[in-house]
Amino acid sequence: MTETEQSEEGVRRRRRLLRRRRFRIASHSGAEVVSLRQLPTRERLRVTAPSMFTAANMACGFSAVPLAFNDHSHWAAILMTVAIVMDIADGAVARLVGATSPFGVQLDSLADLISFGLAPAVLVYTWVLPEWPVIAWVAAYFWLACAAFRLARFNFTIDPHADKRYFIGMPSPGAAAVVIATVFALDRPEAGVGPSILLPAVISVVPALLMVSTVRFRSFRNLISPRTQQAKVITAVLGLAVVIGLVVEPAITMMVMAYSYVLTAPVGVLSAPLRRRLFGAESVAPPRERQQSVFLPLHGEDED
Repeated sequence: MTETEQSEEGVRRRRRLLRRRRFRIASHSGAEVVSLRQLPTRERLRVTAPSMFTAANMACGFSAVPLAFNDHSHWAAILMTVAIVMDIADGAVARLVGATSPFGVQLDSLADLISFGLAPAVLVYTWVLPEWPVIAWVAAYFWLACAAFRLARFNFTIDPHADKRYFIGMPSPGAAAVVIATVFALDRPEAGVGPSILLPAVISVVPALLMVSTVRFRSFRNLISPRTQQAKVITAVLGLAVVIGLVVEPAITMMVMAYSYVLTAPVGVLSAPLRRRLFGAESVAPPRERQQSVFLPLHGEDED
């Protein structure tokens, strides 16, 4: 090989090296990261499948915002309902294919902030705005702030040893379902004092407060991803009942589902002593352990 050829070969090697370095993925924690380009096609589809549902969730939430601003509140509520389905599906698919990852958790929370934080806030804002513009802004921002706090706290306090049957605080999709069901079932509140502003205030403030509370809410993960034959039968029956209800009376079905989920927390607290006596300690939520404040830095490090 001549000197010129050696020089050209050296340039090509350096270019290949620079090309690899340019697209190298690094983790701030020091953990080894494998680029998707290094995976076989089938494995790449497996690990990205949950994120596709997350992207669909985010697309539905984002699309609901301009619809709400253009006075298409029912269509916005329908798209947000689809976003809830996509949010449930991405977690179920991630567990099914074994593709749960820290990246997926963060992406899911960012999508949820759009679909169940921003979109419901805009829906409340446009629903109340004509008669009460200032109250509409306050209620909408309060919802968005509580949703952001709830999602950030959820990411911060993930505990692999925690009881997966329960959420601490009302999950944002469940809270958004209250707004969705109410707006879908009712027309714009009529002008006036009293009930016309009371209902929007209740459906925006109460679920928002429940999101940032420490009240336990059932996750019903065993229904979404059933493992036993009995659980699969129960899931199939409930799913069929929901589908029939949505076809026959969609507004009433959504109202019953959303408000029933809200009631599961107080009913669970009140019935805990009786359930413990009849079915044992496993039938109630375990006691919570005190955790580090979410406002303190980790290991004494400053925030970025």
